[in-house]
Amino acid sequence: MRTSRISRDTARLLSTTRSRPLRQSLSAANAILRDSSQTHRATHGTREGQHESESGAPAGSAVSDSDLSSVPDSGSEFEEAQAVDSRKRKRGRVAPAVLPTVVKQESRDVALAAIASPEKKTKAKKARRAPAKKIKSEDGSVKIEPPSNWEEIYTLTRQMRNENVAPVDTMGCESLADRKASPRDQRFQTLVSLMLSSQTKDTVTSVAIREMQDRMPGGFNLESVIALDPPALNAFINKVGFHNLKTKYIKQAAEILRDKWNSDIPDTIAGLTSLPGVGPKMSYLCMSAAWGRDEGIGVDVHVHRITNLWGWHKTKNPEETRATLESWLPKEKWHDINNLLVGHGQTICLPVGRRCGDCKLADRGLCPSAVVGKKTTIKEDKATVKVEGFDGETATWEKTVVKAEGDIKAEDVAGAVQDIEDIGKETRKRTTRKKL
Repeated sequence: MRTSRISRDTARLLSTTRSRPLRQSLSAANAILRDSSQTHRATHGTREGQHESESGAPAGSAVSDSDLSSVPDSGSEFEEAQAVDSRKRKRGRVAPAVLPTVVKQESRDVALAAIASPEKKTKAKKARRAPAKKIKSEDGSVKIEPPSNWEEIYTLTRQMRNENVAPVDTMGCESLADRKASPRDQRFQTLVSLMLSSQTKDTVTSVAIREMQDRMPGGFNLESVIALDPPALNAFINKVGFHNLKTKYIKQAAEILRDKWNSDIPDTIAGLTSLPGVGPKMSYLCMSAAWGRDEGIGVDVHVHRITNLWGWHKTKNPEETRATLESWLPKEKWHDINNLLVGHGQTICLPVGRRCGDCKLADRGLCPSAVVGKKTTIKEDKATVKVEGFDGETATWEKTVVKAEGDIKAEDVAGAVQDIEDIGKETRKRTTRKKL
């Protein structure tokens, strides 16, 4: 019968409404009932016409109370739902499913090296100074124990020198003599080159020597230097440091060599140091380069400065450094160490602006004086978002913001150390890079 079907459909809709959350409004429920009723009429119109013909009642007429006795009172159900909603509002429960968001900030810094190489967990410790030690034996003799890592440092420095050509390799005083000249003239040219090199760049010294070799009347030899007037000799070397004083020294030394040393240079350290303007460093280098005898280490500012940076000793002047090195360094390296450290000081371990980032010793933690710049870091700002729902349940997630901080290069913060080649000149001013 028609009334029983309507009854069943209505009961089904009401049961469905009860299973849903009570937040649904009465108007929404009535709209559902109207849509369902219209659909029912459209679908069962023919069947209703048949019932009309059988019962004699017109279609759509009101049904008896007995026919609708099983239909619940829908109005009372929704009134009860509204009352529950009202009580929850009074208790402070908000009807929407999401409450205001609570954000918890977390941040941490992660080193770039750790991100690029996750397997590297520990940071290499900075090298400690391990100078040569004096050990006194039972018989009273003193033995010098060399620095524990000196061989590794020496080998790595030689590797860097082989990879980087320095001015001393092509324009050093030992290589400036004219190989076409006689051995005596070559020795004299080597001595003059060393005298000119004091407080002067190798590039300037080499140009002056080439000018004398190419343009000096009679060739570059002892007799020609003696024959030249001081102003003419000064004109050849006026680009080097303290050229007026060096002109005087060279003229005096040439006359001494003619009178006391048979027009040749001395073959002893004492004889060389007796010449005006010739010190211990020049004497040992000249003895090695001119006579092929290594009787001592030629210690200039590079050798003195770098060996102190390495922590091999703590000396105050080049002569003290020479005595300390000669006490333990193998003699076969006495000649090589000057070229080694001069070139290293000209290319990587510069007097001003050391390039510790390019040095293998700093990379392996062997140099205690390495200037390590501020590493680039990745800053991760993590925001933990917490969402609390109507029923008390919460949900969280994290949002990450990544920022990279600026890098400071080692040469921007290196200590300024004046080179012997810059003595007498105005100190160069350092500029400080602004922080990013």
